[in-house]
Amino acid sequence: MVPAVFAVLLAFSCCAADWPHWRGPARNDVVTETSGWNGDAWPRGELWSADVGEGSTSPLVVAGRVYTMGWRGDHDHVVCLDANSGKTLWSRQYPCPQYGRQAMGDQGIYSGPSSTPEFDADTGLLYTLSTDGDLHCWSTRQQGALVWSTNLYDSFRIPRRPKVGRSGWRDYGYTSSPLVWKEWLIVEVGAVDEGNLVAFDKLTGARRWTSESRSPAGHNGGPVPIRVEGVPCVAVHNHDGLLVARLDPGHAGQTVATQPWETSFANNIATVTVHGNCVLLTSAYNQYRMARYDISLAGAEKVWEQEYPSKVCSPVVAGGYIYWAWKSVNCLDFETGKQQWRGGDVGDPGSVIVTGDDRLIVWADRGDLFLVETAVRSPRSYTQLARSAVLDRADAWPHVVLANGRMYCKDRDGRLRCLQIAAQAAGD
Repeated sequence: MVPAVFAVLLAFSCCAADWPHWRGPARNDVVTETSGWNGDAWPRGELWSADVGEGSTSPLVVAGRVYTMGWRGDHDHVVCLDANSGKTLWSRQYPCPQYGRQAMGDQGIYSGPSSTPEFDADTGLLYTLSTDGDLHCWSTRQQGALVWSTNLYDSFRIPRRPKVGRSGWRDYGYTSSPLVWKEWLIVEVGAVDEGNLVAFDKLTGARRWTSESRSPAGHNGGPVPIRVEGVPCVAVHNHDGLLVARLDPGHAGQTVATQPWETSFANNIATVTVHGNCVLLTSAYNQYRMARYDISLAGAEKVWEQEYPSKVCSPVVAGGYIYWAWKSVNCLDFETGKQQWRGGDVGDPGSVIVTGDDRLIVWADRGDLFLVETAVRSPRSYTQLARSAVLDRADAWPHVVLANGRMYCKDRDGRLRCLQIAAQAAGD
């Protein structure tokens, strides 16, 4: 018989097909799950829907539960749903403004939380960050009981982000997802007096270290792990550009590499894409380009640069190619940056997943879902297999999620749809 304690831990651990982090299990939008495409209907239908409140945060899926958050009634709501039925299992709330206290500009196209939660499989702890800097740690093993919390604006005296050149002044509050790394929770705080990155003890919230870099925070999706010459590091596109900092004991927070990349409106939205010891940076506006850099302990070396930008969607690297969805679905050769193909009409919002059967799931515009062949299957042209209008009212800023044969599609108004893409097993 399985001991009772072990059974409880097992029930809350991550499965191979779960989605526990920003951009998926490997934090890169590449999954082993297949698309479910069989040449016929795709997706296969809606299983359930829910309204979780305003915000651009994307859901997590862990051990049969969906964790997400949204804003309504002057409060942020952190919600746990049953992945099979959409039923609310528990919900926690705290007072929060609709926009961060330093908010400036574009309030007609976003509202509520933008930072995707982070799940720690070792402890069952869930971390959330509001647009107004409320950093909370919740216990999913105790029905969402609050473990610790702090407010980043209050703790670090964060000023409004600097104005960039002649562009309009923008500050969207906190947008990036926290990152669990061993015993730390790493957050892009943007404390100009202390450090761009701050590591908290993931169990207690105590500060452990701050980065040498004191750049203001960017408007990106969050810091990303990267290994450089065997040394664990973290990469982030902050307000000033690329920062790669060390994570090894005795050197945590020390700068390995920087690359200036200041974007008009502070709109460096796409997350740094990490592939091996390489990173991709991209943005539109005054920095209308994409570039690949190889990272060593001596710094960053540019390999290529092309005028093929992504303004919003974080690029995905798989099979020797780069994919993203902004205005159209795009494909470049990873080694050279040469364009392979582009096609489709997907608007500004967009996110992409590369599946185990070499297909692209694209969630874009105001709620359109696309299934597209990768360059492995279609090397010379854009080949669209399916398109479905899932939602039609608000921008699809939240990232699409694929977990256990289901897709979770959410818009910024908080409408969440769970779609079946794989054939259901008998008894499901």
